[in-house]
Amino acid sequence: MGLFNSKKEGGIMDSIRCDEENYLVWKWRPKGNEANSTKKENNIRFGSSLRVKDGEMAVFVYKQKDGTVQDFLEGPYDDILKTANLPIIAGIVGMAYAGGTPFPAEVYFINLSPIIEFSGRVPYFDVFDPRYIDFPVQCAVKYQLLSQIDDPKEFIKIHRLIDISPEQMIEKMRPSINKYIKTTVINVPKKNNIPVVQIETQLDEINDEVKSKTVGELEKLFGIKFNMLNIDLIDIDKESEAYRKLRSLTADITERKVQTQTDVEIDTLQAQSDVNIKNLQDQQRINSENLEKTLEVQREEMQRAQKLQTESANFETHKLNILTEAQKEVLKTAGESLGQMGNMNLGGGGDGSMNPAGMMTGMMMGGAMGNQMANMMNQMGNSMDPNSNQGGPPPTPQQKLYYVAADGEKTGPFNKSQLNQLKQNNLFNNKSMVWTEGMNDWSEASNILDLKEVLGSKSQPNKSTPPPPPPPKK
Repeated sequence: MGLFNSKKEGGIMDSIRCDEENYLVWKWRPKGNEANSTKKENNIRFGSSLRVKDGEMAVFVYKQKDGTVQDFLEGPYDDILKTANLPIIAGIVGMAYAGGTPFPAEVYFINLSPIIEFSGRVPYFDVFDPRYIDFPVQCAVKYQLLSQIDDPKEFIKIHRLIDISPEQMIEKMRPSINKYIKTTVINVPKKNNIPVVQIETQLDEINDEVKSKTVGELEKLFGIKFNMLNIDLIDIDKESEAYRKLRSLTADITERKVQTQTDVEIDTLQAQSDVNIKNLQDQQRINSENLEKTLEVQREEMQRAQKLQTESANFETHKLNILTEAQKEVLKTAGESLGQMGNMNLGGGGDGSMNPAGMMTGMMMGGAMGNQMANMMNQMGNSMDPNSNQGGPPPTPQQKLYYVAADGEKTGPFNKSQLNQLKQNNLFNNKSMVWTEGMNDWSEASNILDLKEVLGSKSQPNKSTPPPPPPPKK
């Protein structure tokens, strides 16, 4: 004898699907039958068609001696039942149920879409003003709810697999929701230090409080995810005697508070004005003192500059006088030295012959004195012209100097102009031995390229001797 006692319960393949419009959990049974009214809903045949829509989950429940085993198939799914798509039942019942034989199982459909939409109301309850606890005010709260089954296994663990409609689920959750909302609203006046009569102004804060503390607890308690729990209205019973008395007390306190605050603000503004005036006066005084000090410093600087200018002018005059006196002495000494050169023994002994080395030495001394005299004259001119060093040409570059060997003695150094004078006096020629800085040894003058100009110049007549005087007039 098989599992079914009549043909009515047996061999026709089934279409297992959920066509309910409003459900959370629904147990499948043949169409037209109530739950748990036929054996067929607890014995499923392989080969029956199974359809699970998107947003649904089918749960196959196999009751065994050692406990209950479940298979979960999430939609969308549309196929024929076989061991390949029911791996658990294949391991339990084996091949005994092949070929369409029914096997013991129940099928439940779970709605995964966010279908719990509900607008609820927490009935009137007492809320106390923290300053006047003798005057409780009646408040009611309207809220909206939107939730869904996010974790089917956790939901089954909490509620068991039975038919559950959204209305039944809401009735289960209502007491807990009301309790959490009431607790939050009652604590708002004390927490935010506001009168109860102003609690309607705290709607956003109350919503945030409910979401942060209530939603998490409700989700743990019912295994449902709350997509929205929003308080729309806090309704105060403004017709009650307690509300009117509290309103009167609060109005008086508010009026006094506003007046006190206004007085404080006026005093603050007056004090601030006084401080600003004092600061302005102090700033003006400081600016005046700073200006006076600045002018005094400027006067002192101008006087100091004028004094320095006068001293500088006097110093230049004094320096010019000193330089002039020194130049006079130098010129006097130079004249005397030149006058004595005719008496100098330039060599040659008493026979009257010329000593070239002595002659060169005399010319060198005369040239040096002449240069010194010229430099002193230039310094005199520069001292007399205070702008002579401003914008003029740079100093003349230093001339190259040469030493000349005469009678085995070193004479010099001579510049090119002096060498030219020696050449004109027949004391310098191509064969003269010359040395200058940078040479390793003495060399003939003709070997030095830099002296070609001096050696190639023609001798000029000595103009130091005046021409013959003109004939006497007749």
